[in-house]
Amino acid sequence: MHERSTDELRHEIQNATDIEDYLDSNREHLLKESLSEHLHMLLSQKNLKRADVIRGSLLGRAYVYRIFAGDKIPSRDKLIALAFGLCLSEEETQKMLKLSGCRELYARDARDALLLFAMQRNMTIMDANQMLLEHGLAVLDTAKD
Repeated sequence: MHERSTDELRHEIQNATDIEDYLDSNREHLLKESLSEHLHMLLSQKNLKRADVIRGSLLGRAYVYRIFAGDKIPSRDKLIALAFGLCLSEEETQKMLKLSGCRELYARDARDALLLFAMQRNMTIMDANQMLLEHGLAVLDTAKD
């Protein structure tokens, strides 16, 4: 089955006369898993341990465990920090941001562009934050909540 783009789905919604028909006919194209489920899948897929993610994200241990348990909904910055901790690609990061309901990284936004640049080059979160500082932009918020 051909994977429909977001634009194709948006067009279908626009032309739909009944939302139930749209949902039924596009069920396989809709996001299904929770953020917690997705993070566990990524952890397994990347063959990482939560300790690796904690070190690579600069987030607090308890906070990361709460996110993985589904008890905490992280901010966009903390999700991006997790992406660095999980060594996610740009595509994987965008999917995680979409799944969580956060705005994707946008190349026209200077801060997002620097983060995309860092991800595309497999930089660490510390390298990314250093670049952000050098350009007078806010570093990723990894403070404990």
